[in-house]
Amino acid sequence: MAEKSNVTYPVSHSLVQNLRQQLMQSLPFSKMAQKDVDFFLRASSEAYFAPKEVILSPADGASQFLYLIRQGRVSGRRDIPGIKETAFLLDAGSLFSIGSAFANRPVSTTYSAVDDCFCLLFPVEAMRQLASQSIPFSEFLNNRIWGLLQESRIALRNAFASQALAEQSLESRVGDLALKKPLTIGPNRSLREALTLIDEKKVGSILIMEDQHTILGILTRYDVLSRVTLSNLDLSTPISAVMTPDVKTLTVDDTAEMAGLLMSRFHIRHLPVLDRGELVGIISERDLFSLQRLSLSNISSAIRGTDDLAQLKKCADDIRTFARNLLGQGVQARQLTTLISHLNDVLTVRLIEIYAAKHQLNMTQFAWIALGSEGRSEQTIATDQDNALVFSDSAPESQREVYLRFAGEVNQALNECGYPLCKGNIMASNPELCLTQHEWLIRFSRWIEQGNPQDLLNASIFFDFRVLAGNPDLLIPLKDYVRTKAAATPRFIKLIADNSLNIRVPLNWFGAIEPKEIDGQKTIDLKMQGTAIIVDVARIYSLAFGIEVINTRERLAAIGRALNVPESESASWITAFEFLQTLRLAAQIGEAKIGGNPNVIDIEKLNIVDRSILKEALSKVRSLQQHLQLDYAG
Repeated sequence: MAEKSNVTYPVSHSLVQNLRQQLMQSLPFSKMAQKDVDFFLRASSEAYFAPKEVILSPADGASQFLYLIRQGRVSGRRDIPGIKETAFLLDAGSLFSIGSAFANRPVSTTYSAVDDCFCLLFPVEAMRQLASQSIPFSEFLNNRIWGLLQESRIALRNAFASQALAEQSLESRVGDLALKKPLTIGPNRSLREALTLIDEKKVGSILIMEDQHTILGILTRYDVLSRVTLSNLDLSTPISAVMTPDVKTLTVDDTAEMAGLLMSRFHIRHLPVLDRGELVGIISERDLFSLQRLSLSNISSAIRGTDDLAQLKKCADDIRTFARNLLGQGVQARQLTTLISHLNDVLTVRLIEIYAAKHQLNMTQFAWIALGSEGRSEQTIATDQDNALVFSDSAPESQREVYLRFAGEVNQALNECGYPLCKGNIMASNPELCLTQHEWLIRFSRWIEQGNPQDLLNASIFFDFRVLAGNPDLLIPLKDYVRTKAAATPRFIKLIADNSLNIRVPLNWFGAIEPKEIDGQKTIDLKMQGTAIIVDVARIYSLAFGIEVINTRERLAAIGRALNVPESESASWITAFEFLQTLRLAAQIGEAKIGGNPNVIDIEKLNIVDRSILKEALSKVRSLQQHLQLDYAG
């Protein structure tokens, strides 16, 4: 570990002028008044850190500054027992030590310069003064959950990247892949020429070569912001002045696995490929992931192109593998659950079409209804069936038995594809849930106007519904009735709010996580004690305000506007929900299931970042629940 040798000096007037416009293009500065941005710059000092030099570590005590990377890159590493890789990388423009500066405590991470690095050091005292005079800056500091989430996503990506890569053709020789022809330029050519070539050829990198045999360096699109834009570098500068030297390379006989390991180990995205010393191509991180056999398009096409149940079972397995690969690539929970739900929809619709044809059913005379998480397009990996069926009032009574047989075969086929039968029998094959349009209206009328607490507890899943296949017009009267009648029935809203408030967030009076011990492990149920509470609260407010969207994220945003809360507050609800969903997905993809429950985690096995953000997320869940209590309890 390098000894600290940095020298700080005031930020010059010219640097203030140059940095102001650049800073105001990113958060939190983009939302701040110019005078407050200038206050930040003038109160800061600048420090240089040499490559590998430690900038800040836990041994330094309570952080005295908020750090802004002006130029260069900074790595963060945590020494956590049992965790192999806990590193992450921060680029120019990033802020760090927010949590420790805000809470007046030591950092839990060792931050070191990767290359020549210049940082702005903003004193804690000035930070508090700026927070008192700038609302956007204050909200940014208080919404620490957002910053932690970014770190968590990096850690999660690292944890699952090896699994994702394992699904690819990693034994393939690099020379056997469709390699791209590299873009090259001489070391004395200007930055302007290099950037023009990158833009014209639409590539992510350019190699700097002395001749046709010697690679001197590389410049990538990711280098441009830190080394050119933020540094306000003259475009006539020789490319050799900003290139990354000592370029890592592969040979045509190396495997795709070796390429992935080099990229992960050295935090690089492009590798030149040599054949007996001659440059023959270049491979990127994106090229590696394109090797995947599985893609959204491939799986969808395979599902739609078959009527064979055995093949559809294989497609269902592919959906789960695809989800694990996406998690390994750092895809966010919102996008991942949307993709999973979409592919599950495609598979379910195909089964409905197959069995409807078998029973000679007219698809315009019925609608298959998705309920719960499927209705909200929020399905995770471990999901059972929640569905129902509505058919035309004009259908003869004898047709009901046909619909029930049809629904039973669809439910059983889904079960064989890995979507278990619902233990509560919330399925279209249940005679209580295979009803005419008029019968469904009576059912919802009874729940809203006369339902008791237990009835409403069991019925909550039915208020997250959408048509998956068949005639969507059959549900229009039902949607209209729920939207208008629920909002006009205070008793109904209060009863479902009371049910939701009976679920306790696992935090004690001091705000610490309060786990339940199972087989010697300290656990919490991320669904029942986390996401389900947010889903409940979002549903209740949506019914109370007549909000039509059913996706939880969209509901939370709409509720924030209806309640007239600051946008940062509703954004923090959404962030908490997405983080808890991400943890659920990670637990479900992992092999160990505590007590057979795929949503239960051992909090002591979480790394320090995830444990911190879990506490923050649960705090947001509790504050959202308390908001509901103030509005509807009593």
